[in-house]
Amino acid sequence: MTIRYLKEGKPQTERAEDDAKVRAIVEATLADIEARGDAAIRELSEKFDDYSPASFRLTEDEIQALIAEVSPRDMEDIKFAHDQVRKFAEAQRASMTDIEVEPMPGVILGHKNIPVQSVGCYVPAGKFPMVASAHMSVLTASVAGVPRIVAATPPFQGKPNPAVVAAMHLGGAHEIYVLGGMQGVGAMAIGTETIEPVHMLVGPGNAFVAEAKRQLFGRVGIDLFAGPTETMVIADETVDAEICATDLLGQAEHGYNSPAVLLTNSETLAKDTLAEIDRLLEILPTADTASVSWRDYGEVIVCDSYDEMLEVANDIASEHVQVMTDRDDWFLEHMTCYGALFLGPRTNVANGDKVIGTNHTLPTKKAGRYTGGLWVGKFLKTHSYQKVTTDEAAAEIGAYCSRLCMLEGFVGHAEQANVRVRRYGGQNVPYGERAE
Repeated sequence: MTIRYLKEGKPQTERAEDDAKVRAIVEATLADIEARGDAAIRELSEKFDDYSPASFRLTEDEIQALIAEVSPRDMEDIKFAHDQVRKFAEAQRASMTDIEVEPMPGVILGHKNIPVQSVGCYVPAGKFPMVASAHMSVLTASVAGVPRIVAATPPFQGKPNPAVVAAMHLGGAHEIYVLGGMQGVGAMAIGTETIEPVHMLVGPGNAFVAEAKRQLFGRVGIDLFAGPTETMVIADETVDAEICATDLLGQAEHGYNSPAVLLTNSETLAKDTLAEIDRLLEILPTADTASVSWRDYGEVIVCDSYDEMLEVANDIASEHVQVMTDRDDWFLEHMTCYGALFLGPRTNVANGDKVIGTNHTLPTKKAGRYTGGLWVGKFLKTHSYQKVTTDEAAAEIGAYCSRLCMLEGFVGHAEQANVRVRRYGGQNVPYGERAE
């Protein structure tokens, strides 16, 4: 295998050091929220967002007043995206059915899909008001039937962002808090004097939000580890440098640590894309952010074959994978580790981020090796149940159970089965022996 890096990002040792600093800050912050509740989150909001309202929770009147600030055209666009996400989420929900089977006469087995009872949805807005994230978390939880949906978002330019609040309300949020970052996530999971804790946290965020979710996992459920945006462009000579550079920088503008990788089998395309990125960074309004991400986390990798490209792509397991080749469906068939695929030059990651209907909360930092992204099923718990309805079945399954329990040395377990064998099958099984 011949893999050449025309550009590399920060070494893994430096990235690990950055992660360690984030971990320590988050750990101390969450401990402070647990110890001091509302006082802690108010201090954090003042420190990071310069925001300290009488109440962080918006009233219905405040919500309606903010919605009234959204222009008719913006509201129409928000509703279009809302409908796209809802239609796909409803189709996903319809694919998940309760089941009940009778594998032997008198033995009933089944499962039920039960919504998580309370969910905290984090919607980023500190740097960019992420209207779309409200659809992805709040609306999807609503389609799943979650009875209590709490939404938290940072203030934007000193006040709640009207468009974000409108999307949260439209999606079905029952409580809306203007709280950002670690304090927003921590307050929803830990609870305070005025905020009842939730059972699950969902939604994307920066490195601090992602780490807070990681540390809170266990106390509450989480959707997945969705940290800083990652993007990969897999391309060959069927496309040009302009579209590759645009797709890379279009995601690098998310933050200062958003990895963007070009994976290609064309050294010409790789070099042309590097030059095009330099050109675009001269005119891109968000270049202050995108240029730092590209400098520290951008990579250009040249492979000799499509098989090599596939192997490297599966190893990196990027959050967003934009495929623009002469064999896009081949990658769809063979790729196994990623967040979401965007196939063909007519498709792009921004569509998935904002409007096309699939969910944009996706696994990062190689989590695509073991999980997909947020979807309606993440809000549903599949619980099994069993029922024995006849004496004959109770005695027969009991005998098998008794013998298998004694095989493992669990005498008390065996007696649970034996009492049924005696009662429903008429067999006299002495205590501590196995049924035959």
